Amino acid sequence: MSKKDSFVAAIQAGYNFSGANIVLGGAMLDGEAIPSLQIKVPLQTMNRHGLIAGATGTGKTKSLQAIAEQLAASGVPCLLMDVKGDLSGIAMPGTDNPKITERAGKIGITWHGIGNSVEFLTLSGEKGSRLRATISEFGPVLFSRILGLNDTQGGVVSVVFKYCDDRNYPLLDLKDFKKVLQFLGNEGKEEIEAEFGQFSSATAGTILRKVVELEQQGAETFFGEVSFDVHDLARIDENGRGVISIVRLTDIQDRPKLFSTFMLQMLAEIYASFPEKGDVEQPELCIFIDEAHLVFQEASSALMQQLEAIIKLVRSKGVGIFFITQNPTDIPDSILAQLGLKLQHSLRAFTAKDRKAIKLAAENYPITEYYETEDLLTNLGIGEAIVSVLNEKGIPTPLAHTLMRPPESRMDILTPTEIDDILSRSALARKYNQEVDRDSAYEILNGKIAEVQERQTAQQPQDKPSKPEKEEPGMIETIANDPLARQIGRTVARELTRGLLGILGLGGARSASRKKTGWF
Repeated sequence: MSKKDSFVAAIQAGYNFSGANIVLGGAMLDGEAIPSLQIKVPLQTMNRHGLIAGATGTGKTKSLQAIAEQLAASGVPCLLMDVKGDLSGIAMPGTDNPKITERAGKIGITWHGIGNSVEFLTLSGEKGSRLRATISEFGPVLFSRILGLNDTQGGVVSVVFKYCDDRNYPLLDLKDFKKVLQFLGNEGKEEIEAEFGQFSSATAGTILRKVVELEQQGAETFFGEVSFDVHDLARIDENGRGVISIVRLTDIQDRPKLFSTFMLQMLAEIYASFPEKGDVEQPELCIFIDEAHLVFQEASSALMQQLEAIIKLVRSKGVGIFFITQNPTDIPDSILAQLGLKLQHSLRAFTAKDRKAIKLAAENYPITEYYETEDLLTNLGIGEAIVSVLNEKGIPTPLAHTLMRPPESRMDILTPTEIDDILSRSALARKYNQEVDRDSAYEILNGKIAEVQERQTAQQPQDKPSKPEKEEPGMIETIANDPLARQIGRTVARELTRGLLGILGLGGARSASRKKTGWF
């Protein structure tokens, strides 16, 4: 049997799936595409996560686009992180040309220009439906991890959450958290120490500075209401296609801490609220994180542990996570080991460090007799990649040099007018872009402090000071016993010991909490 015949037999056996699948491209040997020898991935294993890597300009974005649109066509909703601003074209049908026709013929597919149902989302000033979350949704442990606090400082954060829980003070945004922390370090210090022990003003000051650092990266636009419901990411349109949600992040590259904060909260919330699925025929949601190094470069070791735990666990919810980055070394080894689909575009070797990185990348793929993987990585053409996926039994498929299929949607960005037109029809934009700034901890404490100060001023004698016959109640007691404060609706019901893994164990607890508290 010739090398070619042996290769064809190995690929046909390795990529022969009985269930639903999507076509990534066509297999290549010795630099030539073998007609209709297709490289596929079963939908059943798309919740096993994946990696799309390669140097700038090698075709990563187009591979992401082609995979996402095929998933959508199969009824799988997708969430895309658009850091470079070049994914919006997935909403509109593509335009045919001779190169596309030639490539499709080699792969053995029929190409049709098709658009997709798209929602644009935003964390900042970009156009789109606003993504927000409340401080209370994070809980003290996760919020402390994001701020990079030690155990002592994290304990103070837990006291702040406990204090607000007990008195029904909504913690919605950063100004709420700062106000409570300042209050407990000043006017309320005596009472809080009587209940919880010593409260260090120096520790409170350190935490405040960390909050200010987060604010400087634009986090004040993320924390608050209306809080985004992650179930809105898993929608199917009237034609049975999955809706593709695009988070527009072109102005977020210099604020990696905000990006990693958003990603961690969203993944934790998805795990907390999505039902357990186990093994599924196809994913409930696929998330594609472009420029994935932004998630990890500002993450502390504690935060990395949380991310690793979520990525391991969220698979059972039917959610697949795909990291897109220039080099596999941008992804921590502990997370890289969890990824089932590996799609590697060309790497560039300009330095000794680059050559070492390429050697390491080659070792991440199955051994093959048909390619010299290390050499192939630097000689891949634009739109070519080496691919290995998991078959339906969870076994890695043979390594395949692949001619990637072209996207059927527009391979260019939308105009501002086209984006405005999509947003004008968006139910999510109408739902989440309303301005809400109701009374929460900040306003309640300011009002109560002013009220107590007025009482104390009115009760002081005008001629000479004298000791009152009965001691005034403490400020915290005054606030807690006030009937107006007890009537504040939409409150939190969380415990002192809640941490991220506690949140992850609640399943649908947040949905129940929404109904109970009316926060959202």
